[in-house]
Amino acid sequence: MTGLSVFYAALLYVSAAVLVAGLAFKIRQYWTTPAPLKIAVTPAPTTQAGAYVRVAREAALFESLFYSNRWLWIFAMAFHAGLALVLVRHLRYFINPVPDLLALIQPLGVYGGMAMVGGLLVLLLRRFVIDRVRYITRPSDVLMLLLLIGIGVSGFGMKFLHHTDVVAVKAFIMGLYVFDIRELPAEPPLLAHLFMVALLMIVFPFSKLLHVPGVFFSPTRNQADDPREKRHLAAWAAKLEG
Repeated sequence: MTGLSVFYAALLYVSAAVLVAGLAFKIRQYWTTPAPLKIAVTPAPTTQAGAYVRVAREAALFESLFYSNRWLWIFAMAFHAGLALVLVRHLRYFINPVPDLLALIQPLGVYGGMAMVGGLLVLLLRRFVIDRVRYITRPSDVLMLLLLIGIGVSGFGMKFLHHTDVVAVKAFIMGLYVFDIRELPAEPPLLAHLFMVALLMIVFPFSKLLHVPGVFFSPTRNQADDPREKRHLAAWAAKLEG
């Protein structure tokens, strides 16, 4: 076992702990934040079940973005759908044995990576080319996009330029489950890839990327448009009336 393997094992343990604890804290914060007013964006469903379907459409299809900006929707979908395929492809490093279905869709993950990086490059370019977007762009917005692009590019580096010993990488990751630190290949693209992934996991709970869980708690989306049929009363206000 080398010091490099120990360093990366510790880094991944810390980043995973920060990601889980940070997400749990933020989701609890979202869950307990009161919504004292009925502020559903209309036209909205008039039933709560319909509101849940609306949130599902928003999370899966970016419905509001589709109606507001088609070009931005295309590249945002390319990035998110590509990222989903990449994440599914990477499941092979965390599951043993690998299911046949997961093995069959491995090639799709490569195309997903291309869509992901292509979408990210356009989203980054948009931050500099469009005046009104450049005006509201903060350094953290650019850094997050660069970090995601770096993860994708380093992944392609391992796929097409400097092949990595994936068997050794999987053994290293599976060993982390049981606190058995095994040898990690000391290959620059792999080390850069893992370092950026760990960095992303650490900053995720404190960045704008929190819109991933946040969309499910948005009262403008998850509320039904029924103020005329039913009085809206927040839980904390109900206690005051009681």
